[in-house]
Amino acid sequence: MTDLFSIAVMRNLLQNILILNYFIETRNFSRYNTIMAELKLFPIGLQDFSQIRRNGYYYVDKTDIVYKMTHTDRVYFLSRPRRFGKSLLISTLRDYFLGKKELFTGLAIEKLEKEWKKYPVFHLSFAGTKFTDLKTLQIYLNDMLSEFEEKYQITNTNEFEWGSRFGKILKAAYEQTKTEPVVLVDEYDAPLLDTMDNPELQLVLKQEMRKLFSPLKDIGGILRFVFLTGISKFSQLSIFSELNNLNVITMDNEYASICGITKEELFSQMKPEIQALADNNNMSYDEACAALTKKYDGYHFTEKSPDIFNPFSLINALSKKELKNFWFATGTPTILTRLIKKYNMDPESFDKGFPATLEMFDAPTETATNPIPMLYQSGYLTIKNYDGYEYTLGFPNDEVRLGFVKSLMPYYATEDQIQNDSFILRITKAFRESHLEDALKEMKAFLSSIPYNAEKQNENHYKTLFYLIARLCTPYVVKTEETSAAGRSDMVVETESAVYVFEFKLDGTVEEALAQIDSKGYLIPYSVTKDKNGNDKRLVKVGVSFDSEKRTLGEWKILEN
Repeated sequence: MTDLFSIAVMRNLLQNILILNYFIETRNFSRYNTIMAELKLFPIGLQDFSQIRRNGYYYVDKTDIVYKMTHTDRVYFLSRPRRFGKSLLISTLRDYFLGKKELFTGLAIEKLEKEWKKYPVFHLSFAGTKFTDLKTLQIYLNDMLSEFEEKYQITNTNEFEWGSRFGKILKAAYEQTKTEPVVLVDEYDAPLLDTMDNPELQLVLKQEMRKLFSPLKDIGGILRFVFLTGISKFSQLSIFSELNNLNVITMDNEYASICGITKEELFSQMKPEIQALADNNNMSYDEACAALTKKYDGYHFTEKSPDIFNPFSLINALSKKELKNFWFATGTPTILTRLIKKYNMDPESFDKGFPATLEMFDAPTETATNPIPMLYQSGYLTIKNYDGYEYTLGFPNDEVRLGFVKSLMPYYATEDQIQNDSFILRITKAFRESHLEDALKEMKAFLSSIPYNAEKQNENHYKTLFYLIARLCTPYVVKTEETSAAGRSDMVVETESAVYVFEFKLDGTVEEALAQIDSKGYLIPYSVTKDKNGNDKRLVKVGVSFDSEKRTLGEWKILEN
């Protein structure tokens, strides 16, 4: 038993103790025994196919798609968001081309593949390293190529001539093994994404990467398979200039589910885990399914894509029996604030959706004049609709929506994350307990504490801040500028027991705000809204004035309908 496996077993043992405590309290031991006998061992944070298979971790079988891809074309590029299974796919391809038949026992490819031929595989991964200067990249490339050169007994004579060295390595592998080499590149764009704020350095690193990949066309005739993956699509002219036969499958329907976990895979293969999650959170099975879908589902990578869950968040949720924001917790999405500021984007527009054309998806990242493709490639937006002519992009799920909003709070409010989080906890509690008066007092105090910045603080700034605050009051449904037959209300907050319709008036009166709610019929769409017990929800209208001079809330009035 490996150390890694021992750790995994211990982790799951602790999780199972928590489940056991629940069933001791409820005295439902028979159900505990049934569920525990069926629970899977999930590979949390593990992207190595060999370790997953050898140590008995659960694997969502994608090998039928792998077989189809490897027997259809030879040179591929795939873009997917971070932590979406790209490295696992690369690892699966590696072990397949190494002919490790034993690892694929019981999987779909076992019945498809007859030869199990072993190829020389060159796995180049740029994941896990921060490329903040030229020297770091040069050292990384030199170490990687030196390892290959040692294996094939090649003397290095041109240290920084990456293309020449890589070409010699591939030719030597072919000559020595009499078999076509396979090239697998994971997170090719990591050095370029790390230098997005430094165009000059990015150009230098781009040139180094271009040197590395330059021999792939010239010796393409001896290569069995080439697969490149990353988050974004940088210009092929700058990096893969010679790869004019590159098959980009990012938006191909037949490969839409090659990464991630589909709704069908989840509900057909993970019923015991869903039930364990439900029991641990006092939910029914159907409620747990709905919660998982709302929080982690919603990705569509083509117009005919199945519903796809974020695999990292989903398996963490099922393993830990908790509904948390796992994906956003793994990294700070600094690209969001950069793009928001650069293009002066309105965060509220993300809820309304963005129109997009197919050409926009194909735009090179470094020359794009529109931030939407990058946000789509990074996983912050996904395809919500396609009418045959135009795509509509929006947030895939609640986890992304919340993480997106939270990442913007330091820019619009204060950089003190502890203060921001503490405020959100207090105001959310106020909404949960139907203490709207307290919620508005908390908001007034918070706005008053924000340091004055003449450059940022204007009407639009505060309008956006209201939106961010409301959005962070999860798990409640929040809608801004909600449309009714007669117009749009500024904000609607729907809790488990009530619907609050807000109207804000800049330097106006609360009476004006309340009168507009009535005259425009903003409450009418919610008159038949029911709680989970089938009872009518309380309808509450809230008129709020905003004092532009003091830069915070002025007066307010709350009236229940």
